[in-house]
Amino acid sequence: MTVTEVVVTRNRLPRGVWLLAVARAVNRLGAFSVPFLAALTVARFGASPVTAGLVTAAFGVATIPSRLLGGRLADRIGRRRSIVLGLAGCAVAQLAIAAAGTTWQVLAFAVLLGLVYEIYEPASQALIADAVAPADRARAYSLFSAALAAGGTGAGLIAAAVGRWDLRWLFVIDAASCLACAVVVRRVLPLDRPLRSGTRRDGPSPWRDRALLVLLGTGTFYALVFTQVTVALPLSMTHSGRSAADAGILFTVSAVTTVAGQPLLRLGRLAALSTPVMLASGCVLLAAGFTGYAFARGLVPLAVATVVWSLGDLLIFGRVYAAVAGIAPPDGRGQYLSVYGLSWGFAGIAAPVTATQILQHAGVAALWTSTAALCLVLAVLQFVLVRPLLPDVSPDEGAVRAEPVPALQD
Repeated sequence: MTVTEVVVTRNRLPRGVWLLAVARAVNRLGAFSVPFLAALTVARFGASPVTAGLVTAAFGVATIPSRLLGGRLADRIGRRRSIVLGLAGCAVAQLAIAAAGTTWQVLAFAVLLGLVYEIYEPASQALIADAVAPADRARAYSLFSAALAAGGTGAGLIAAAVGRWDLRWLFVIDAASCLACAVVVRRVLPLDRPLRSGTRRDGPSPWRDRALLVLLGTGTFYALVFTQVTVALPLSMTHSGRSAADAGILFTVSAVTTVAGQPLLRLGRLAALSTPVMLASGCVLLAAGFTGYAFARGLVPLAVATVVWSLGDLLIFGRVYAAVAGIAPPDGRGQYLSVYGLSWGFAGIAAPVTATQILQHAGVAALWTSTAALCLVLAVLQFVLVRPLLPDVSPDEGAVRAEPVPALQD
């Protein structure tokens, strides 16, 4: 069925949203090469760890303009074209890294990979916002997150098997997964209509939208917390006398919780919470889980703490992206989402420094209690900063505007 306006679909999401989630899960299943970029530089070319770290840092810095470019392309050339272009670019860059013959070549191709790495992200997020009614956006974004988590669970197993053979093959397989995702997106999603050339976009610049900038500020600290978990959890396991491999078990528990917890988002009372209350509740659960990390000793208590903070992440992720999409003008969603997405780029630069410094100089308990304290501060900021700028209503109670739907509807 073709529709020309947003329709509230409380019982099911559009088929295209599910197809996009599956395509990205396939892509995520093979997306395990970047964490091994430094290891490849050391193992293949005999570079020092410092040099390898600089290569990885150069990639990270390049991802920041990549996301901004992705947002602009999503609004100018269309969502589907931007996704395909970004994925194809990632495939080319990763194949080039696998074939590189010198450290300088790896550095150049790592920067190239960074410049295309985030192009598809704003377009994917904008596509979902285009096709899903405001009342269902949080659930749609959470589904998207769950698909990525499910793909990530298998990605670690593939990386462990292939990495023992030759690290270059990690980049080859990752490139293949990007191409497979691009083909699926190209074939199953209808072509959306971008902003016509010469047409001025309605609404303010994202950089002048106070609500977006406040969400970017609080979102950066949320991303810092999440990224610190990724960086520090394996290290904290070894500091506590456990195997770093136990972190893999906890990451799997988190992914399973994210997937299994999706039905919770459809509970009436939970869905009816306003955005600031939902975000603050998620932050409190994050704080509770990380407090558990500070004092838990056995693997079972650590797994319970993981379930708790993962439920907090479940409450936050979908709702905050739905909030960003809600304040953006329809023809500027790509740019709004790309600006908000910079929070992850900033966190990716800061988290490795903050997490390792706290762990080295203060220990495991201090790392997780300070992280929990930051989450509580974020909970308070939802009422102090976010609430005055966002309507204090749930998505169900907000006005649903009739908007053109370029893709993804059945």
